[in-house]
Amino acid sequence: MQKIAHAPGLADAIGPFSQAVVANGFVFVTGQMASGPGGLEDQPESFEDRVRRTLENLRSVLNEAGTDLDHVVRCNGYLTSKDQLEPYNKIYAEFFGSHRPARTSICVELWGLDLEIDCIAVIPDNNAAAS
Repeated sequence: MQKIAHAPGLADAIGPFSQAVVANGFVFVTGQMASGPGGLEDQPESFEDRVRRTLENLRSVLNEAGTDLDHVVRCNGYLTSKDQLEPYNKIYAEFFGSHRPARTSICVELWGLDLEIDCIAVIPDNNAAAS
């Protein structure tokens, strides 16, 4: 089992957890936010740009683990308003294209955030040694 504590370009984890854990050919990615290297204060202004940054952060963690968005099999999106679903879906589709992982999107109250995304991905066979 490999733990990824810090992916390049991301802020340090704000709690006692890893950004991702690689086990048995799968990558379990912790919920990602729109924060930049400077932390939560370093977020884009618009909701759409926060979705993009969150998905870019997710991609960075996946790359560090030896996989990518094309190998995501399950994705969970946590939004704070049902009005966010349409722009979220639009930008999500830009990142995932025709690849359609299983997905759940729910409205919740988050700690000062309006978006969080986690996922599970497989590691391609050519990177299986990473697990």
